[in-house]
Amino acid sequence: MSRNICITAVDGHTGYSIAEFILSHDNLKKKVGTITGLALKPQSQHAKDLAKLGVKIVPHKPGRMKEMVNAMKSTGADAVCLIPPAHQDKVEITQELIEATKRANIPNVCFISSAGCDLADPQKQPRLREFIELETLVLSAKGDTSTETGHSPVVIRPGFYAENLLLYAPQLLEEKTIPLPIGESHKFAPMAIKDLANVAANVLTGKGKHGFSDKHRGQLMVLTGPLLCAGKELATAASQSLGEELEFEDISENEAKKVLQTQSDLDPSELQYLLEYYSLVREGKTNYISTTAFHDVTGQHPLEPPEFFKEASEQLKAHAKNGKNGHQSKKRKTEE
Repeated sequence: MSRNICITAVDGHTGYSIAEFILSHDNLKKKVGTITGLALKPQSQHAKDLAKLGVKIVPHKPGRMKEMVNAMKSTGADAVCLIPPAHQDKVEITQELIEATKRANIPNVCFISSAGCDLADPQKQPRLREFIELETLVLSAKGDTSTETGHSPVVIRPGFYAENLLLYAPQLLEEKTIPLPIGESHKFAPMAIKDLANVAANVLTGKGKHGFSDKHRGQLMVLTGPLLCAGKELATAASQSLGEELEFEDISENEAKKVLQTQSDLDPSELQYLLEYYSLVREGKTNYISTTAFHDVTGQHPLEPPEFFKEASEQLKAHAKNGKNGHQSKKRKTEE
């Protein structure tokens, strides 16, 4: 029997990547009957691209529990990938999604959390710490006899996406620097978003007698990239792949915030999340790698930073071009 999957926040990078990964790999695609994507912005490019691939896009309208439950039931899904959206009301929206999943009686739940949430300080890194609260809500369904949800849970905690480094494309390509507020000495292990998509796709399509595959069911999977990097080592990896001599620049959090606000269209909550993750690095709380789950689930090796930069070189140039156009547009508006 084919697995019917519902993925939330498919208009975001994570949801899009997971759905696209399943549909672009025949060994996974053949295990799936339908994929339904819930989208806060159903007219976004990600949602439109997935619709072309055969994903049924359902508008996600928060705030109406009954409608949310009906929407979940209408998908016919027996597995849901719950992804907190990049939204200022992320916690409230995700709480509602978790409750709707329980009321819709969907048995298999894969929740996408965040590495480092367990080490985050509620006062210093509140956006990161929120994931602990949400994980608890998902896992507490295990003891709720009124619903099948929680019968087969998986929680995945992906680390810092290497793609976030592309937000600094103008600095990388024009100023030959990687400006990050991470300090000089502490390290972190950036991972490619497609590696998270690979693990989540295998979990969502895996089957066992109790729902998800017994290899995955009940697991808390922490994912990072395979190489610990301080800023200078990251610059070295980028230099090798891009054929340019890049240097790391340790900048202040305020400067990082200004750069991200200028060069990206990140939701403010997502921007705060990034700044909080950088602060975890500065505190020495990310000096570890966690690749065992990736190896066990996929049988492969996660992408190394030099390989990531090599694959991302064209994307970097596109980012830089868009960034330049964006600056010109903002300048014109100011002059007007």
